[in-house]
Amino acid sequence: MEDQVTCHICGKSFARAATRSWASVRPGISRLIEEAHAGWADGAHICRKDLGTFRRAYVENLLEQERGKLGELDRQVIEALESNQIVSVSPVDLEDRQTTFGERVADHVADFGGSWTFIITFAAVLGGWIALNVVGLFARPFDPYPFILLNLVLSTLAALQAPVIMMSQKRQEQKDRLRAENDYRVNLKAELEIRQLHEKIDNQIARQWEKLAELQQIQIEYLEETSRERRGR
Repeated sequence: MEDQVTCHICGKSFARAATRSWASVRPGISRLIEEAHAGWADGAHICRKDLGTFRRAYVENLLEQERGKLGELDRQVIEALESNQIVSVSPVDLEDRQTTFGERVADHVADFGGSWTFIITFAAVLGGWIALNVVGLFARPFDPYPFILLNLVLSTLAALQAPVIMMSQKRQEQKDRLRAENDYRVNLKAELEIRQLHEKIDNQIARQWEKLAELQQIQIEYLEETSRERRGR
């Protein structure tokens, strides 16, 4: 039967592998646990659920001290840290939603309106329109100079094209905002994890120095005892 230990917080018994010991918990989180539950020291254990709760409280306090009030994105990152979930989202998933017919038309119009194909086609149509009404191929031109009908067509085209392109730009801005929020979540989580990792490494280095100092003191005591024994002889 696997070794069982008792959680210092909830008092329930868990397998040792399902808990974390006092030595493996980061110092900042340990301070919060000690403030809430006296007796948290070497030899104590905490279950993963309670550890996630205190880890979330530690990160919330850390962000509130640096940024003030937490936003929705900050809370999403904190929840991801608590549950060890991945916060990054693929750009394809960000855009993978059912678009309406109007949105698809707006995208196609914007793509075509910003291409050389549109410029060349538009120039050819204008040149042909003017040529047909100026050269005199028709006895009665359908739009004689000063091309009032052409001006009406161009004005109508511009009036319709402008809002359609704005609709497409609005959708693009929404995509950019989602990508920016995704990047912010990823960067914030990476920053918090790196900071906690540095804290843990600093704590381990400090403990190693304490052990080295203790070993050195033992060696000094051993040498002093050996020296006294030789003098006694």
